[in-house]
Amino acid sequence: MQAQNHMNDSAPLTSKLWSVHVDDNGVTANDQLTDIIKQTPEQGFNWVHLQADTADAWDTMKHLGFNDETCDSMCALETRPRSIQINEGVLVYLRGINLNPDADPEDMVSLRIWFNEHTVISARRKNRKLLSVQDARLQLEAGGGPTSSSQFLLELIEKIAIRISEVVDSLDDELTTFEAEGGMDSTARYQLSLIRRKAAAVRRYLAPQRDALDTLYRMTKFFDQQQAFQLRDITDRVTRYVEDLDLAKERAMVLQDELRNRIAEQQGMRMYVLSLVTAIFLPLSFLTGIFGMNVAGLPGTEEPQAFTYLAIGMIIVAIVMLFAMLWKKWL
Repeated sequence: MQAQNHMNDSAPLTSKLWSVHVDDNGVTANDQLTDIIKQTPEQGFNWVHLQADTADAWDTMKHLGFNDETCDSMCALETRPRSIQINEGVLVYLRGINLNPDADPEDMVSLRIWFNEHTVISARRKNRKLLSVQDARLQLEAGGGPTSSSQFLLELIEKIAIRISEVVDSLDDELTTFEAEGGMDSTARYQLSLIRRKAAAVRRYLAPQRDALDTLYRMTKFFDQQQAFQLRDITDRVTRYVEDLDLAKERAMVLQDELRNRIAEQQGMRMYVLSLVTAIFLPLSFLTGIFGMNVAGLPGTEEPQAFTYLAIGMIIVAIVMLFAMLWKKWL
């Protein structure tokens, strides 16, 4: 736990990314952050977005009115998707697709959200921006966003789910393309392994995120009937994404097995052809070995046409061997 510093409204908050009030009149800046979680505006809600890994992040959250337990939870280094009631509100850990430069999409970004009836406080780590949060802010500034904290949370979860669906659909498209092309080179084998790793990495956080949303759905006092239905719909979609990822992993495994079988079949066919060629040339090699010995008494050494007779005999032997293989259906 970090040491607490007594802060005032004029103290610079390096952890604060933005703080706004949202109501029917639009979005306005809100610098009155002291005990903001206890404020009850006449309409709308307050949204504070923070960077959770700055030097003053813990003190900033204490300044907002959180207790020590909630401050520790919001500043945790590692998070796993879940939903818990804490500090007279709900703390939700979510994971979103990482679309930052030079980042892998499956390296999912952690987003911490605490909300109650009048306040939403979200936090992320440095260089781990989530485009869904940026989209939500732009929507509010454009005047088309929700004016209640619970509806805003649902809209934000919806945007996160949409970007997850894009990655899941992309993996499905890659597998479909691979199935259609049926490549068998080393690049294709690497591509299948990469798809399996991506699916496993996304599913690692998506499965507990489904459970977190299901737990959030059961907290009925924070949502009206329509919002609860919307949250259930999002939860069902996330469940389908998890199932799609499981299916993608299985499809990749089946394709890898098929690829190995096809490669083994090709190798076996090549070895089979080599065996047949060896069988044909084995008696010919025996004859050339016999007549190639440099010893006295070898038949045909004094006959001018001996080589011709031997060559014809070897051709006849090869033809007989070939017809024998055809008769045995070895070819």
